[in-house]
Amino acid sequence: MTQAYDRLKALLAELFQFDREDLDFGIYRIMNQKRDEVSKFLDEDLLPQVQEAFREYGAEDEEGARRELATLEKTLGDAGVTAESSPKYVALKKKLAASEDVTALENEVYSDLYTFFRRYYKNGDFLSLRRYKEGVYALPYEGEEVKLHWANADQYYVKTAENFRRYRFRLEDGWRVGFELVSAATERDNNKAASGRERRFVLREEDPVEERDGELHVFFEYRPDPEKQADLNARAVHNVLDHSPGEWKARLAGLAPTESRPERTVLEKHLEEYTARNTFDYFVHKDLGRFLNRELDFFLKNEVLHIDDLDTGDERRVGQYLSRMKIIKRIGRKIVAFLAQIEDFQKKLFLKKKFVVASDYCLTLDNVPEDLYGEISTNDAQYDEWERLFSISAIEANLENGHGDNRSAEWLNAPNKTG
Repeated sequence: MTQAYDRLKALLAELFQFDREDLDFGIYRIMNQKRDEVSKFLDEDLLPQVQEAFREYGAEDEEGARRELATLEKTLGDAGVTAESSPKYVALKKKLAASEDVTALENEVYSDLYTFFRRYYKNGDFLSLRRYKEGVYALPYEGEEVKLHWANADQYYVKTAENFRRYRFRLEDGWRVGFELVSAATERDNNKAASGRERRFVLREEDPVEERDGELHVFFEYRPDPEKQADLNARAVHNVLDHSPGEWKARLAGLAPTESRPERTVLEKHLEEYTARNTFDYFVHKDLGRFLNRELDFFLKNEVLHIDDLDTGDERRVGQYLSRMKIIKRIGRKIVAFLAQIEDFQKKLFLKKKFVVASDYCLTLDNVPEDLYGEISTNDAQYDEWERLFSISAIEANLENGHGDNRSAEWLNAPNKTG
């Protein structure tokens, strides 16, 4: 494996958010289901597919070079000329010797794929950043008299959201600690949290700490809580230390001081970093697959294929360009297909009609059948509601019908008879 290949894999791992594989809620659960398929493609399929494509090209090129070399050798022999004295013959032999080495071409493919996906992916979103040349962008244009364009023109704005992430740290002696988010609730429908209902990182109440596989796992929930995050962190520090095995407690309680807080512990330091708000503007693309495939075609034509280099007698160089473009397009479209599946699912969630979570009716008493009054008079919840709204206990009970019990069907029916 080469450095270019490893760099491409690292970028794709970022695109597919492999660093959030321990999150098992919301959209992360869907991404986890696709992760095995994506991992297999990156680890097992990507490298062999590129190598096989170049191997096919190399075999064809090598066979053609051998035929041309044999023909030239026979021609020179018939003419009584030593083959090694012919510059063309020497050049063909060098070409044949170099035809088996396709590593440089593979690296070019990986670099081009990296350049493309790095350009169009920024801070979790896919943006239209089509380059015409260095420092100059090209806008997609379909002949309109007026063209208004912005980077997120083809995307839905969801809201500023929390960017959940995995957090691991290593203690000085090599012992590892991990903070894990086991559940999370975020605001829906672009709503802002009400005052006192802001969401915080809260240590799980039951079994907050677990030692597993030589690593200490600390579990958090992200949910509404009226307390400040700093107060929750202070309580979490005490609870984590109380529930941690003795050998862990001493290490977590070690000092990581600052000038203003000389008593700050290692656990406090990392807990503050983990719970720091990490928000970002969140967009969902309307048609990511179509967008990236279109931009990939533009990228190939504008930056991979150099027109001036086609005007040459070196057929092998032209063949390299075409082969390289085919491989980039084939591999790039597979990656786009994976990305589009995840983005399309997020779009469906965004466009999905919201469920009705509650439906109530409010009726005046004269619209309720009288045969239900007996059941109503025994309903404590209904009387509690009337007490809250109308202070029903303050209404005088000596009505004209002579019934003094305001928890009776007759009392409920009295207003209809007297008024």
